[in-house]
Amino acid sequence: MATFASSPEKIRVDIWSDIACPWCYIGKRRFEQALDSFAQREQVEVVYHSFELDPGAAPHTSESVAQHLAHKYGRTLAQAQQMVDGVAQAAAGEGLQYDFGALQQVNTFLSHQLIHFAAARGHGPQMKERLLHAHFTQGLNLSEVDVLAELAAGIGLNADEARAALESGQYAQAVRADEQQAQAYGITGVPFFVLGGKYGVSGAQNPEVFTQALTQVWAETNPSPLSMLGADDAEGCQDGSCAVPDKTS
Repeated sequence: MATFASSPEKIRVDIWSDIACPWCYIGKRRFEQALDSFAQREQVEVVYHSFELDPGAAPHTSESVAQHLAHKYGRTLAQAQQMVDGVAQAAAGEGLQYDFGALQQVNTFLSHQLIHFAAARGHGPQMKERLLHAHFTQGLNLSEVDVLAELAAGIGLNADEARAALESGQYAQAVRADEQQAQAYGITGVPFFVLGGKYGVSGAQNPEVFTQALTQVWAETNPSPLSMLGADDAEGCQDGSCAVPDKTS
């Protein structure tokens, strides 16, 4: 039996999310769980894209998360606090410890630029993870250049280069390009996952949903190799197969 196989093609997963989105961090963990159990995980490329839930957010705020949600969604403070508590409980289920009391709901435009800066140096995923932890667990102000430069240095990047890139707006257009692509896809909420450029998964779904999506895209991208049953060295017409005669003998 002869088998005809080609080199496996990678699956690209594009993820739109915001640093200030609590479900984005939860969704990231759930996707990672699915990826860890996916047999072809080494053939999956993950690319993070920018999405601002509140582009008009100020660089500083004294408003609590519950107050922010109450104003944004027209809820009472008690209702908003229930939302906050529910999200914190969901995060804890994924091993994430959110500190909503310390969290600063500020503009994330610079944070997204820093991710692009890091991605250009091969550290995009690490920067994304560090920023989410800094925002939801440490309560750092991610609209401050000095804070962001220090976080970049913490994952092995050059702080001065990061600061210069942020102050010059070097990656501002890259953020806008991500947001324009999200608009073209019709993405109105995050997290949003695009697998193989053709399948979309919206929200922080359970790992099983991501596993199913990865499996489907892999099967379509890398179909099973063609196996030929019968003699491999058939010449002439025999064993039900006609082969081109060897002219060299």
